[in-house]
Amino acid sequence: MDEDKVAELGEHLQTAALELIAAARVVLDLAEEVVKEPGGTMALIQHLGPKPRPADGPASPRVERIRVS
Repeated sequence: MDEDKVAELGEHLQTAALELIAAARVVLDLAEEVVKEPGGTMALIQHLGPKPRPADGPASPRVERIRVS
């Protein structure tokens, strides 16, 4: 087993774990705001929800299939 690759894997895992911790902090901060100020809940939901498309515009496909030959 290549020790350099194992060390590199450890670095990537550490970086990913730190990113997950940072994301969890943001989620907890938002949850605290929602509890303290329930009126802001709708703004949060609207921000996280899907954006409405114009009524007269075509619906864009959600999945693009790319053929590989």
